[in-house]
Amino acid sequence: MDLPKTPTFRLDGRRALAVGASSGIGAAAAVALAEAGAHVVLVARSADKLTSVAEELVRRGCSAEPMALDVTDIEATERWVASSGPFDVLVNSAGLARHGPALDTKPEDFDAVFGVNVRSAYFLTRAVARGLIEHGRAGSLINISSQMAHVGGVDRAVYAATKHAVEGFTKSMAIEWGQHGIRVNTICPTFIRTPLTEQTFSNPERARWLAEKIKLGRIGTVEDIMAGVVYLASDASAMVTGTALRIDGGWTAD
Repeated sequence: MDLPKTPTFRLDGRRALAVGASSGIGAAAAVALAEAGAHVVLVARSADKLTSVAEELVRRGCSAEPMALDVTDIEATERWVASSGPFDVLVNSAGLARHGPALDTKPEDFDAVFGVNVRSAYFLTRAVARGLIEHGRAGSLINISSQMAHVGGVDRAVYAATKHAVEGFTKSMAIEWGQHGIRVNTICPTFIRTPLTEQTFSNPERARWLAEKIKLGRIGTVEDIMAGVVYLASDASAMVTGTALRIDGGWTAD
């Protein structure tokens, strides 16, 4: 009997670009890609933290290198991607949040959050895709979005708007580049415990409310994201594009 074979989740021989990789979800994504066999280039603005993550991956026997780069500098980022690529996999976890009531939104905060979450993500994704197309290679491009790309939230009008925008350009890019074998998807986490979110969870009332909204009854961890990264990066998801993978504990199930 000719039984089907499970596609591989391995990434051996592939070059991956992990952005925002100095901490949190970005660092976890870099670890996941490297452990699956990819050579990972870690990018963030913080050179010291970035180097520490890369060195630890190498110490574990993985293949990784750091690159200090500010992806809000579109021209510099495009030049670097063009000279360093092509990259078979992109995981973009660079992001910014400045929460507050919509009535109090300052134009400079609006512009800053859109600048990182939408503008930088758009042109970074395009730069990696351009390199793949020029070299005739398929690839998997993943933007870390949010559950807030599918719902709204108090004090999160600007942040939610940026993540809705990421979902929009992801779908459009997936349609345009499917003919080149390039898949474009998002991962949409719920609240994840990282050093940057500890202030939120340090408020017992706020933490209780979050746990109630998350149907599984707990706050997410970066480990909850890692398998999703490998799935979307690998051949296991070869027929998946233009899709949002919600790792939200059931938040958006209502």
